[in-house]
Amino acid sequence: MLLVALGLGSACSGAASPAAPPPPAGQEAPATPSAPASPAAPPPQAAPRPAAPPGLAEAQAFVAGVDRDLRALRLQSARAGWVNQTFITDDTDALSASAEEASMEYLNRTMKAARRFDGLALPPELARQLTLLKISTSLPAPSDAAERAELAALSVEMTSLYGKGKYCPKGKLGQAAAARGAAAGGAAPAGGAAAAPKCLALSDLSNVLKTSRKWDELLEAWSGWHAIAPPLRPKFERYVALGNKGAAEIGFPDVGALWRAGYDMPPEAFEAETERLWGKLKPLYDELHCYVRSKLRGIYGKERIGDKAPIPAHLLGNMWAQEWSNVYALMEPYKGQPSLDVTRKIKAKKLDEKQMVSLGERFFTSLGFDPLPATFWERSLLKKPVDHEVVCHASAWDVGDRDDLRIKMCVEPTEEDLITIHHELGHVYYYHQYYKLPILFQSGANDGFHEGIGDTLALSVTPSYLKTLGLIDRVPEDEKGLINFLFKKALDKIAFLPFGKLIDQWRWDVFSGKTRPADYNKAWWALRLKYQGVAPPVARSEADFDPGAKFHVPANVPYTRYFFAHIYQFQFHRALCRAAGHTGPLHTCSIYGSKAAGEKLRAMLSLGASRPWQEAMQAMTGESETDPGAVLEYFEPLRRWLKEQNKGEVCGW
Repeated sequence: MLLVALGLGSACSGAASPAAPPPPAGQEAPATPSAPASPAAPPPQAAPRPAAPPGLAEAQAFVAGVDRDLRALRLQSARAGWVNQTFITDDTDALSASAEEASMEYLNRTMKAARRFDGLALPPELARQLTLLKISTSLPAPSDAAERAELAALSVEMTSLYGKGKYCPKGKLGQAAAARGAAAGGAAPAGGAAAAPKCLALSDLSNVLKTSRKWDELLEAWSGWHAIAPPLRPKFERYVALGNKGAAEIGFPDVGALWRAGYDMPPEAFEAETERLWGKLKPLYDELHCYVRSKLRGIYGKERIGDKAPIPAHLLGNMWAQEWSNVYALMEPYKGQPSLDVTRKIKAKKLDEKQMVSLGERFFTSLGFDPLPATFWERSLLKKPVDHEVVCHASAWDVGDRDDLRIKMCVEPTEEDLITIHHELGHVYYYHQYYKLPILFQSGANDGFHEGIGDTLALSVTPSYLKTLGLIDRVPEDEKGLINFLFKKALDKIAFLPFGKLIDQWRWDVFSGKTRPADYNKAWWALRLKYQGVAPPVARSEADFDPGAKFHVPANVPYTRYFFAHIYQFQFHRALCRAAGHTGPLHTCSIYGSKAAGEKLRAMLSLGASRPWQEAMQAMTGESETDPGAVLEYFEPLRRWLKEQNKGEVCGW
């Protein structure tokens, strides 16, 4: 799916200038005087006069036209995309591809035309809109009509194939998965009969990874889902070639360079920044990895998990080993402490999907934000339909950038989905704060800001807050309870960091040609070993396409935003806690009910992309750089505890 997600930064220079656009409507080219001529001779042809350099009025008219056109195109594209992702058929694929192609054609043409104004002294707001226009797509298309149509079709087809992916087990896994699905809140077998084997969607297979502790069952679920990806491989290879051709036409070496240009710094500086931040946080990840591996070794045996071995990827409770909290019960630091099992309470209370979303809405309104509009509840998809295919991967929408707010999510009664709801509502409330801005400013300060807002509020879902909701019985009050809480939080927040970094590292190398198509899978697992310390549980080859088993790869969604969001959210949390008057340890702070914190948050959200992210960060936190120190401050008690627990362990891999 083409994401016209506006990032920040400057487009690369050095590309040939496009032909000048025609004069704006209502303007005429100046007349060219000619010398008198003999009546018997044809009049001489006047030499063409060089086009006049553009002026402020022309730039203003150009940007106004772009604003008008993009609003119409985005409405058309978003409507087609919404219908396609909530009702996948060949027809809705075709409708979505047609809308995407129209957007691609317009952006290819308009991004080139915008270079006519390079070097022109313009008011800051107008100059910024032109800068953002030049990086306003994550999937640039070639100007050739046939290639553009092919790329649009590929982008939709890959997303749909992922959404329809299923694994049909030959053994008992289908029955076991059906039983787990019913236990997790799904439909029970009719008449109480034993669940029949069936083809399993991602949600079914993910439930196996969350709840099973049987090596072979976990292995089959993991392998089954990854088997949906090989058909995507040739499509992905062609998508890379066409996307790179489009990127070259608008002045970028490749698609990856375009993505890295969206952060108000040169692309090479941005890549260096990701390494700097990872270097600060890697020691904490290494301690967590060491402890988790030792506990898994105690369960599955040293013959399967050696002293300095990577962790097999199917043992961490998540299909991509990106978040590990689903195995918390296997390695809870201190037994007998107040339970942190929110999922159990959600099920006991029989909260449905609307009630769970209402809990998230309640947090935002406590800060002074508006209630969600009635159309949100009427138009959102919150439950997986039983009669047609949908893309269940959670996403937030403002259809047409006009405050038509929606969530698409197959909500299940779990703590994980409650946190995801807060995440998606963060997008929704960001949309709501900036939808009246010019269209090119209707985005986050950078895409990491957009991903981090809901997660910032989720950090305030502390044990004390959960108790007020009746989702835990007792609040942990001593050091042991604190370690349990921070450890569970780290299994999500810290475990995610290397995964958040490596997905785009792999794609940057693919787009640049450093990783050849013949080495796609080899390079993928080399990065997962280097950064995460995980390994495939069975032998892999280039017949596999394991990157394609992660939604964001076939769906063309840049991923480094999530790496930054997992750092920003702690920096934002620290600033909002200060605004709320909190004076204790950072991990104890909840801003629930603080209108002062809400006002500070709203002021930043309302900027949209109208200012560089450094200025938005300054407005929110008083700091102009990304600071991983807030992450380290939050988890400092856990870091000390992990170092003590890991004495005698051979850490690393």
